[in-house]
Amino acid sequence: MSLKDRIQQVEHRIQAACERSGRRRDDVNVVAVTKYVGLETTGMLLDEGIVHIGENRPQNAVPKWEALEGRGVWHFIGHLQTNKVRDVIGKFQYIHSLDRLSLAKELEKRAAAQGITVSAFLQVNVSGESSKHGVSPEEAADLLREIASYPHIRIIGLMTMAPIEDNPELTRPVFRGLRELRDRLNAQKITKEPLTELSMGMSGDFEVAIEEGATWVRLGTILVGKGEEM
Repeated sequence: MSLKDRIQQVEHRIQAACERSGRRRDDVNVVAVTKYVGLETTGMLLDEGIVHIGENRPQNAVPKWEALEGRGVWHFIGHLQTNKVRDVIGKFQYIHSLDRLSLAKELEKRAAAQGITVSAFLQVNVSGESSKHGVSPEEAADLLREIASYPHIRIIGLMTMAPIEDNPELTRPVFRGLRELRDRLNAQKITKEPLTELSMGMSGDFEVAIEEGATWVRLGTILVGKGEEM
């Protein structure tokens, strides 16, 4: 199947999920996860109209970003080490994995030095799996309060990862839990602006995530296949 065909197939499935849940298609954004493919495929995605590119390792992503001369909108979607912040600030417009105060402090410092504002998602470990990063739902409010005073970080929403399940329906409670947490946090008016975004859902479960309110889905294999990691 060609890349164009893959994109069209995903688009049909997104539209169907939106229709089932009474949502507008424009409310759902696709981040193409390119961590397992090289520069050529990443460029082809951009040529096909994919705007948002997701990467999780600075050492792999930065050379692509530089070769593509910053085309597209870049999202950092993996666990971000504090000492790697200098490599992503100014290149990645979105950080999906803000999960601790030390990382927020470094993001604020580096963004302030460049005179920019970073849009970030607070990563929440809704499933409680020890293998996953993120604050617990109970810790989210306190961390948001701490970050609220940082002028160069704009928290726009929450991110989570669901367990890998053969039956995508089993991921629904995790996605619903993130949406409900966002709504509770908004009711507390902790952030300067309401949290509007939910980054959740990957190749195996994105339709369920959309039905539960995802505004950003992170799709790799279903779009680009299983390439050699670059």
